[in-house]
Amino acid sequence: MTGTVQDSHRLSVKTWTEEESDRADSTLSRAQSMCDDTSSELQRMAAIDRRDINSQNSFRGRGALSRIVNMVMTLREWAQKSLNEETERPDSFLERFRGPANTDMQAPPSRFSHSRTGSDADNEARRSRRSRGKCNIVVLSPSDDVYYHWLMVIGVAVFYNWTLLVVRACFDELQMRNVLVWLVLDYICDGVYILDIAVRLHTGFLDQGLMVKDVQRLRETYVRTLQCKLDICSILPTDLLYLTVGSSYTPLLRFNRLLRLMRLFEFFERTETRTGYPNAFRICKLVLYILVIIHWNACGYYSFSKVLGLGSDSWVYPNASDPEFGSLTRSYIYCLYWSTLTLTTIGETPPPVRDEEYLFLIFDFLVGVLIFASIVGNVGAMISNMNATRATFQSRVDTLKHYMHFRHVSKMLEQRVIRWFDYLWTNQKTIDEQEVLRSLPNKLRAEIAINVHLDTLKKVRIFQDCEAGLLVELVLKLRPQVFSPGDYICRKGDVGKEMYIIKDGQLAVVGEDGVTQFAVLTSGSCFGEISILNISGSKMGNRRTANIRSLGYSDLFCLSKQDLMEALQEFPHARAQLEQRGRDILQKEGLLEEVNVSAGEEIEEKVERLESSLDRLQTCLARLQSEFNSSQLRLKKRITNLEHNIPTAATGSGFLSDADGNESVSGGDSVRSEINIRL
Repeated sequence: MTGTVQDSHRLSVKTWTEEESDRADSTLSRAQSMCDDTSSELQRMAAIDRRDINSQNSFRGRGALSRIVNMVMTLREWAQKSLNEETERPDSFLERFRGPANTDMQAPPSRFSHSRTGSDADNEARRSRRSRGKCNIVVLSPSDDVYYHWLMVIGVAVFYNWTLLVVRACFDELQMRNVLVWLVLDYICDGVYILDIAVRLHTGFLDQGLMVKDVQRLRETYVRTLQCKLDICSILPTDLLYLTVGSSYTPLLRFNRLLRLMRLFEFFERTETRTGYPNAFRICKLVLYILVIIHWNACGYYSFSKVLGLGSDSWVYPNASDPEFGSLTRSYIYCLYWSTLTLTTIGETPPPVRDEEYLFLIFDFLVGVLIFASIVGNVGAMISNMNATRATFQSRVDTLKHYMHFRHVSKMLEQRVIRWFDYLWTNQKTIDEQEVLRSLPNKLRAEIAINVHLDTLKKVRIFQDCEAGLLVELVLKLRPQVFSPGDYICRKGDVGKEMYIIKDGQLAVVGEDGVTQFAVLTSGSCFGEISILNISGSKMGNRRTANIRSLGYSDLFCLSKQDLMEALQEFPHARAQLEQRGRDILQKEGLLEEVNVSAGEEIEEKVERLESSLDRLQTCLARLQSEFNSSQLRLKKRITNLEHNIPTAATGSGFLSDADGNESVSGGDSVRSEINIRL
């Protein structure tokens, strides 16, 4: 009995001491197992309800609950996957082509990181704090979207100053009516101007192709530019002088804000580059420039009228005492109307009276002539650019029509050609892609082609497992072709020179009658590779094995035999894959003869060895020929030298003198004859 009590006391003590640790463990594991408990509970309810569904009362009771539980489990799995996955997973087909993404390189850990001294640790901590402070400084790239959006903000502020400052300076009523509103808007624009200087100090630039992110260097570069001086001048608080001269002169004192005009031009340039409708944007920009010029000229006319005296003659603006011309709206609209008539050189305005008025009108007419010339020139160029593609296409069609009429082509064939051209223009297939992308490097051209035709290329089996280099080679060699309804792409027995990939449309494998259909090929299918691969054992050789006809208008990619062989020469694995696929197709159709593959491989090896031996023999022959030429040249030089030396020696020893002083040439003749015989 006593032992039992001691055991129970010991058990109770053990439970009390381990209670806290168990509680802590349960608290830690509770958060980890919460989702698992929820999932297991939902699965248990779903299993119970499935048993109930199998019963006779499956459409009552918990049938609806099972569907709710399944939906909740599905949503939970989807939420977990969306939380664990990255924000955007790249396409695996493009990932093989592009390669790994650019990531920040990290230095490998040092082997002596655990044996640092105290000073090293302090220096490392100081450097880490300094680097952390540098990382907090954001450097913008001029090609980023954030920089473009900031250009939009500063552009609005610059446009506000360029349009409203002048009208407020000329029309006093407009300025005095809403002084508080103008002050708020002005100082908001001043704050934007100040922030723009900070943005410029943190805007990077390219140096040797790399973005400069050193803040000290960016600051020094910006301070040395003329734009920095203009920016500083544009934020000088000159408007504070209104405390002395009065609030009505505030717009005139803020004219230094107009020095930020280059930011508005920069925004227009980047918008023109980014927009998909550049011609429409250029027209809108031109109209905006014209309206701003007319607006400034209208304000100048009203100010000039105030200087000369309102209503002093028929040319200036009428006196404000007249009820018809006393309102602010009528004043601005009348001046705007007068400015428009003057700058467009229409001239239906009252004639000037004073000399000053004549000079002002002459200046306006000159500006109007320049504006009219710019309008005509720019609008004409824009319209020509907008219709350039249509004009080029129409010229091709007209030339072909003239040729068919001159050669007396049948009306039916002519109609087919015209309908083919109509299909090209309607579906926007008149652009020569090779010509448009010619200025780009091969890597960018291939990437653009893959992105444009991604849906088609992903369906082609030969592209799914090929290497990135082969993909680049093949994509750059693809040529688009369009076939009309009823056109034969290839006929059985024809010599195969191209393979085709279907981009859009349907093709039918037909019989000899052209009507019986054996199969229909759709987008992503490829054919024709059998006849251009020269598969050993093929009964058809390099001939086509089927008749393929277009059911409607079909867009195909064509790859010639020469281009394919050049691409596969460096990729033997892909070539073997294509040949194996061709053998399977030929064997299924009974067009493959039983040949010894190893014997064929031995023959290929022998041919390769013969080619290498022939190359070596050609190299040896070329070396021997060069040696023979050099030795022959040396021999000729020796013979030439010998011919020059022998006559001199003969002259000194072969000619004899007699007693009378006459020379005898008998010895010399014998020597010369001997030399000639030897030669």
